Amino acid sequence: MSIDKKIPKFNDPELFDETHNESESWYAFEIMSEFVGATEKLKKITPAVSVFGSARVREDHHYYQLTFEITEELSNSGFSVISGGGPGLMEAANKGASRGKGPSIGLNINLPHEQKVNDYQDISINFKFFFMRKVMFIKYASAYVVLPGGFGTLDELMEVITLIQTGKSRKIPIILVGKEFWSGLLGWLKDKIIKEGMAQEKDLDLIQILEKPKEIVDAIFKHYESIGFTLTPAERKTQLYL
Repeated sequence: MSIDKKIPKFNDPELFDETHNESESWYAFEIMSEFVGATEKLKKITPAVSVFGSARVREDHHYYQLTFEITEELSNSGFSVISGGGPGLMEAANKGASRGKGPSIGLNINLPHEQKVNDYQDISINFKFFFMRKVMFIKYASAYVVLPGGFGTLDELMEVITLIQTGKSRKIPIILVGKEFWSGLLGWLKDKIIKEGMAQEKDLDLIQILEKPKEIVDAIFKHYESIGFTLTPAERKTQLYL
């Protein structure tokens, strides 16, 4: 079997298009602009809770109503609520928060499909860059509340676990809502990843499965009752290197 086309070497002139490289470098300024703009809008929202869940859940589903109830409770308890700003459980999160006393925040992302900005956001920020949006979810979060969702929800969950595990983020409560939905994943993590030595059992210590709005709020306050919500100077510095 012959290879018709050679694999280019790293210094092959065909790989280098100076015009393309120059325009690509300018994206750094767009990234900086997104970071500065988002930081200016979000710097006073703490304490905040980032809430995740599927964009594909309809309003008549019990997950939608549960998300609404959780975020209304969080908002009335003094938390800002951050969601991805889209439909489904993101909409339910913003809708519940907007009924409470705290601000409802949507970190929206430009996507070719599925993402439609919901109408329940006091602060609405649009992102081009997925990674910058993810930084903002974590940078201002005092807790993660994760409802049933798909790959995007799993991505955010694993992101925060990894950042805490590696010391790139402070330790925050990670609350999974829905025992039936999440217990299989937690069982697999313990039976495979932990048991085979690819992570330590303590890496899962911050994860809880809870169901009711009040017990979720109580769990977050319990975590902070001795340390407070304000970041220490060391934690604030760590957050700069997410």
